[in-house]
Amino acid sequence: MRIVSGEFGGIRLDSVKSNLTRPTTDKVKESLFSMIGPYFDGGVFLDMYAGSGAVGIEAVSRGMDKAVLIDRQFQAIKTINSNIEKTHNTDKFMVMKGDSKRVLQKLSGELKFDMVFLDPPYKDQRMLKDIDELINLSLLNSSATIVCETDNTVELPSEYLNCKLIKFKEYGLTNLFIYRYEGELND
Repeated sequence: MRIVSGEFGGIRLDSVKSNLTRPTTDKVKESLFSMIGPYFDGGVFLDMYAGSGAVGIEAVSRGMDKAVLIDRQFQAIKTINSNIEKTHNTDKFMVMKGDSKRVLQKLSGELKFDMVFLDPPYKDQRMLKDIDELINLSLLNSSATIVCETDNTVELPSEYLNCKLIKFKEYGLTNLFIYRYEGELND
């Protein structure tokens, strides 16, 4: 596993030494960033189920200002911190251990996100609940991008609350749903 492109391109990352984490493959990660615009001009990225932290590190490598990486497993947090050290830019990352719902409540009022990556364990497909929580806590900037990685058996709607599906791609056993948040209903 490596950083595909950008400032940290080529850095080899460690994977989480646990069967509780399923990494996003380099192929899916590269395709994902090709779909959402390969490079960014700032913004704040959130990965609610960060695993090794690879997707968030890739986002910062490609121009996001900061990434908030959440995971509840000790081994994942240890791996994320080790991988961040390899970038020599630790100030661009915030690592938070805990249940993502509780962590989001702590972040409410402190940050708003421009891009969110949702890849919960496949057995726990809770993306729509996560989107509810992000909107209810006012954690999304208008026009935020929300990426949902699922297995190929999951169907997500083309519209949900004030989010519209803008892209969909199937990669073997993995599906990517990309939504654009259109702001508060009464903006």
